[in-house]
Amino acid sequence: MNQATRYELAKERYAALGVDTEAAIEKLSKVSISMHCWQGDDVRGFENPGKLTGGIQTTGNYPGVAGSPEELFRDLDEVFSLIPGKHRVNVHACYGIYKDGKPVARDQIKPEHFQPWVDYAKKNKLGLDFNPTYFSHPLAEHGTLTNPDESIRAFWIRHGIACIRISEYFAEQTGTPCLMNIWIPDGFKDIPADRLGPRMRYMDSLDQILGCGYDKKKVLVTLESKVFGIGLESYTAGSGEFALCYAMTRGIVPLMDNGHYHPTEVVSDKIPALLCFAPKIALHITRGVRWDSDHVVRYDDETQEMMKEVVRNDALDRVILATDYFDASINRIGAWAIGMRSVQKALLNALLLPNAKLKELQDTMQFTELMMLQEELKLCPIGAVWEEFCRRNGTDGSEHWFDEVKRYEKDVLSKR
Repeated sequence: MNQATRYELAKERYAALGVDTEAAIEKLSKVSISMHCWQGDDVRGFENPGKLTGGIQTTGNYPGVAGSPEELFRDLDEVFSLIPGKHRVNVHACYGIYKDGKPVARDQIKPEHFQPWVDYAKKNKLGLDFNPTYFSHPLAEHGTLTNPDESIRAFWIRHGIACIRISEYFAEQTGTPCLMNIWIPDGFKDIPADRLGPRMRYMDSLDQILGCGYDKKKVLVTLESKVFGIGLESYTAGSGEFALCYAMTRGIVPLMDNGHYHPTEVVSDKIPALLCFAPKIALHITRGVRWDSDHVVRYDDETQEMMKEVVRNDALDRVILATDYFDASINRIGAWAIGMRSVQKALLNALLLPNAKLKELQDTMQFTELMMLQEELKLCPIGAVWEEFCRRNGTDGSEHWFDEVKRYEKDVLSKR
């Protein structure tokens, strides 16, 4: 049976459930996901590609890591050719590209240091997002925006303001708002003597950064929380409660990374809670295994549940989607593509659900029929619709897309 026939049969099956596959494909075609640049080089960056510090680490040593801006851009081209649709690139401040390879201090970075990223985005008609880099730096050893040393804290405040200016430039040059996400690793390995002080300093630092004056239509500032980091197991200043309260009281966008909560918490349940109050929210989609381990996103239960909440609540224009993981133990191009395609599959699955019918069954307390239908829907022919979506976007919807990954590894990655 050819692909066209498979799709027509799937279209009929979904129509019987009251689902329009054409509408689902059309909606998914308009969803842009912000893909993180740091999967390509294990979060090394171009500023000082040494050991990662600040509560995070990358494991593995798979060959072919990008070692220069040119190699990373080439890898991005390759992975985007494997992902249906048009998306965005999420850049960290440590990925500045400097004249003669000589980086400037992080509180002195300027838009000109990221011009190659702007050129790349404009050439490929991509949006850009940005992140201050508050880790892997000598002045981050004992805290950044919470540091009791006022000179060090001032340095990191200047870094945040510099990043807002770069984000504004990204927005102006690409013609689309730039999301700028703040995350810090500040915390303690063992039980602290003062939990309030660091958070008060963090709040003051953030207030100073946001008070620099910027166009809120161009720059969407978000604040990301974390439950713990490596070497910061007992306390993090930027906890879930702190980040959410700060974002909601300052009118910025709350961001949830689904690896940054206790193992029994799920972000899928938090999404509709925040949608009750926040005009927009943002997600960093990852996969924690027993802890915030940033495994490659897969088409798993929680990824599906998160995307169901985005779709069923008609929030595709309110929830900003981005991926955030890094795995150096497998082919990095494949890791990028698997994760991005998995998010898209989860979105398609959500778009192919008879959500109005499911809500009606819940509201009329027909819980047995609701459970039955939820289970039967799991075997509906989503694969044929996915293949059709990929075909219309010029990519392969079957497993054969990986043939290109193997070719690229042989011809490019293995020669680095």
